[in-house]
Amino acid sequence: MQTLYTLATLEHGAQGNKEVAARILNDKLEHVLDIFTVSVLYSLRIAQYAETDAAHRLNKYMPSQEDKNVNTRISENGFVLKMLANASLQEKLKKDKLERFIDAEWVKKAYQNLAKTDEYNLYINLATPTPIQEKEIIQFIWEKQILENEGLISHFNDELPGWEDDSELIIMLMQNFFKNTGKMNFLNLLSGEKKDYAQDLLLSVIEKEAYCMELIEPKLKNWDKDRVALIDLLLIRMGVCELLYFPTIPTKVTINEYIDIAKQYSTPQSGQFLNGVLDNILKDLVKEDKIRKQDRKG
Repeated sequence: MQTLYTLATLEHGAQGNKEVAARILNDKLEHVLDIFTVSVLYSLRIAQYAETDAAHRLNKYMPSQEDKNVNTRISENGFVLKMLANASLQEKLKKDKLERFIDAEWVKKAYQNLAKTDEYNLYINLATPTPIQEKEIIQFIWEKQILENEGLISHFNDELPGWEDDSELIIMLMQNFFKNTGKMNFLNLLSGEKKDYAQDLLLSVIEKEAYCMELIEPKLKNWDKDRVALIDLLLIRMGVCELLYFPTIPTKVTINEYIDIAKQYSTPQSGQFLNGVLDNILKDLVKEDKIRKQDRKG
């Protein structure tokens, strides 16, 4: 959707250029991957700050007994060490110089807030944390010390390009990250199948614009298509292409997904508007026997 929106703002000759479209899509995917990687890195750096905090406290002019015995277990957390040993993460950080987005002062503040929590103190006092417990405390850092930190999120909005537009997607990616980290590849945001789907959908929407508009315009009723929100029109075109040209995606899934996207990115009435238009188009396509759906393999 973002790629199609960007294309629509370009000069007319570039709007239907497939190479331009593919390049914009790849750039956007790469940018989302950057933000996702920075989000992971913040979580790891906050955990690692325990060592820095311990060193600072030990170097005080007159360190207390508590200063001399700071528990640094979280800096040696097995999940943290595993992620930092991930070759694709290290390559991604080096290639795109993503460390520049990590603000040391915010890492310090987040760690200090973390150290006051019951969850953190429970973790550092465990006899031997299990791998699940080690991952859970890092997920706690992400969900509670980062996402619920208004100041840090405001910093993200100001200093992390794209966070404000893509935060919902990043949050979803982070949820998936904590669910399945076994084969995490930080150099590719999407699997081959998903990337192919994204590119195929993008090109279908461009190639089939004229035909899709023939189906859409009669359903706009009293709406002049030039007055329909651009995002709404793009989402309807995407939905029609999924209905017609992507046989493994159920029609109900298509309509529900685009309603949700419209609610998030467009106007308050857009979800209902898309529902009505796509549902009416689907009914006509079913009557004309143009819908061909099949079960997914495997």
